[in-house]
Amino acid sequence: MELIELLTQSLDVNQKQAKGGAGLIFQLAKQQLGDGEFSKVANVVPGLNDLLGAAPQEGRNVVGAIGGLVGALGGGGGSVGKLAGLASLAGGFGQLGLKPDMISKFAPIILSFVQSQGGDEVKNILAGILK
Repeated sequence: MELIELLTQSLDVNQKQAKGGAGLIFQLAKQQLGDGEFSKVANVVPGLNDLLGAAPQEGRNVVGAIGGLVGALGGGGGSVGKLAGLASLAGGFGQLGLKPDMISKFAPIILSFVQSQGGDEVKNILAGILK
């Protein structure tokens, strides 16, 4: 998988860490984007279901729980939802043996890959949840 090769070569992480980290980021996107926007992202990422499945279980649960909590509190995502989502990534990355600062190293590689596959529109959709 091209994205995983980019991550492993660029960041000195192993394949499991690359898949899990990318999976956590895409899981966050799935939680925070509407179905229409997420499907645009999903259509340009080969093997996305494998990546989502590679995300650490606890990280996926936290992302979902935070998304649900923010929704229940009437926050339609917004900056609170984004901060909570990014905080949940740190826990998932920790389970993969990665430090939280690796999120900021994964993000530009994933965004560049998505842009190369689907153009600026799709990149900007994904970039919106990572700010």
